[in-house]
Amino acid sequence: MSLKGKTVFISGGSRGIGLAIALRAARDGANVTIAAKTADPHPKLPGTIYTAAKEIVEAGGKALPVICDIRDEMQVAEAVEKTVAEFGGIDVCVNNASAIQLTGTLATDIKRYDLMHQINTRGTFLVSKMCIPHLKLAKNPHILNLAPPLDMEAKWFKNHVAYTMAKFGMSMCTLGMSAEFAKDGIAVNSLWPLTAIDTAAVRNLLGGATVAAMSRTSDIMADAFHEIVIKPSRETTGNFFIDELVLRDAGVTDFAKYAPGATGPLAADFFVPDEVFAKSDTKVGGMVS
Repeated sequence: MSLKGKTVFISGGSRGIGLAIALRAARDGANVTIAAKTADPHPKLPGTIYTAAKEIVEAGGKALPVICDIRDEMQVAEAVEKTVAEFGGIDVCVNNASAIQLTGTLATDIKRYDLMHQINTRGTFLVSKMCIPHLKLAKNPHILNLAPPLDMEAKWFKNHVAYTMAKFGMSMCTLGMSAEFAKDGIAVNSLWPLTAIDTAAVRNLLGGATVAAMSRTSDIMADAFHEIVIKPSRETTGNFFIDELVLRDAGVTDFAKYAPGATGPLAADFFVPDEVFAKSDTKVGGMVS
């Protein structure tokens, strides 16, 4: 199975996991829309929608960079319309855009609370809502939310309740929409990493170079994305996938390539239930925080 000729709509995607997913789809010959806000270079972060588009084309795909703030209903509608006009439809929707702040209740500014909920929960709902009419027309339609399993343990909430609520809101979109649109054959799943992933968030907010050295590359999430969205949509929905377990099920045995600089145990990602680690041979140390 391949994504050749398929159209993938990605929220965010100018860098990090979203860009890795875009490039994995591009290597199949897919059409990729990068719907993100970063049109001008950021002083601290790499990549814009235009540099991402250039990389997508160089990887073998077709690219449509669209300036889009997913908090804005009209901008999302226009991004979806431009995608359909350019490529003729949408086959896969990836809700990748996310905001993070790991602060307790008293330290969380309400503007930041609103930002996380507007981008994570509301943004996932809105982008999915706008894509679904077109996904209904696709042969193997998938929505993939980069969101964690719904492991309702207090430990995931106590240190950053606002962020956890916002991320679990994305997961609840998976839970609800997978059932709501099962009759239409639209797969709705979540994907989450077993370990920390070396992204700008890790380097700037979650431990810097130390944790980055204990992290895997974004490629593991991109490869897991590919394994999920090439599966028959009517048979693959309502799942909370973990990247490593997806790839193990697909026959992958060499995971060292995803952490080329690691010299010891990897950092466990948060939100991963204890029983998931029991299914993996990967040595993990402390949790990213």
